[in-house]
Amino acid sequence: MSEENNTGNNLIWAITTLIIVAIIAGALYYSGFLGGTKKERIDINVTTPTTTK
Repeated sequence: MSEENNTGNNLIWAITTLIIVAIIAGALYYSGFLGGTKKERIDINVTTPTTTK
């Protein structure tokens, strides 16, 4: 009986570890740390009108 309980306990811990790792990896991917979100560069040219005399 104790072997069955130990195997079930190990399976629960393995699944829990996989879920935690997946959550951390997803958070890092979504935050852009792992290159998940593409950052766009916006080119802004600001010009002032020239005054002529």
